[in-house]
Amino acid sequence: MRLVLVGPPGAGKGTQAQFLAAHFSIPHVSTGDIFRANLKAGTELGNQAKGFMDRGELVPDSVTNEMVKDRLTHDDAVNGFLLDGFPRNVVQAEVLRAILADKKTPLHAVLEFSLADEEIVARLSSRRTCRDCGAPSVGVDKCPTCGGDVYQREDDKAEVITRRLEVYAEQTAPIISFYRNEGLLISVSAVGKVEDITAHAISALSRVAQ
Repeated sequence: MRLVLVGPPGAGKGTQAQFLAAHFSIPHVSTGDIFRANLKAGTELGNQAKGFMDRGELVPDSVTNEMVKDRLTHDDAVNGFLLDGFPRNVVQAEVLRAILADKKTPLHAVLEFSLADEEIVARLSSRRTCRDCGAPSVGVDKCPTCGGDVYQREDDKAEVITRRLEVYAEQTAPIISFYRNEGLLISVSAVGKVEDITAHAISALSRVAQ
């Protein structure tokens, strides 16, 4: 299974990625992990990225694209992968299509976790983080993990979440239309219990030709 996950912040994409990767026995490939691995290993691409980051600049698509291209050559990705966080825009989607076309291994599906903006703001703005252990929680005054005090992170405030959704709509949402036109898009509602959403996603993906 060669799969891309898309969805707005707060849709639970990271959590679902872990369950889906385990179910289909494919690696969960996130751009964050790729960056950290290259930086830690001191690769040429990692050093290029570090130069931009040290200057407070965004790492250009060209470097990110090459990191992803390299990651997909690893042995664990030969029989499939789950891409999380890439592509982030239509240009990257076109690059990914070209990378996979060269290998004659096209995507099987692009899974979108859909959630209304109002639900996302309500969900994320109710989230709290423990000052002591960092565990997330919802609707409590004390951390259920360690009993520490909880607080609201800056990026969980409603106005910040609204801006993140605006950025998503501007930069990332267009890839949904791109993949719909490619006939690859499968949409699953991100409302409900985690295990129910996972079951719906697996059911939808089971109909995709392997």
